[in-house]
Amino acid sequence: MMRQLVFALILLTAGLNSAFALDLRQAKAQGLVGERNDGYVGYVVTPASAEVKAVVKDVNNKRRAKFTATANNNNITVEQVAARFYQRAVNQTQAGHYYQDASGKWVKK
Repeated sequence: MMRQLVFALILLTAGLNSAFALDLRQAKAQGLVGERNDGYVGYVVTPASAEVKAVVKDVNNKRRAKFTATANNNNITVEQVAARFYQRAVNQTQAGHYYQDASGKWVKK
């Protein structure tokens, strides 16, 4: 019985840890990150926590891969794809979230 209780508590703790993991949506809502003017995500608040750094790294790696594939498929540069993505991202940025303007300044929408 005690062994089952310990096992159940371990499972519950593991579930709680993943439930509190930060994602991009939450980081944006908290004003910790925003859309950089180069198509990637950046830190609005510095220094960033390890958890925020991990989210940014993961998102940017996925974007870089997608931008590269799109560029290769359309015979354009990665920078062109990223610039187009940035325009869409700014248009879709929710009120209260951040993005960089052309000069690199963080702007709250």
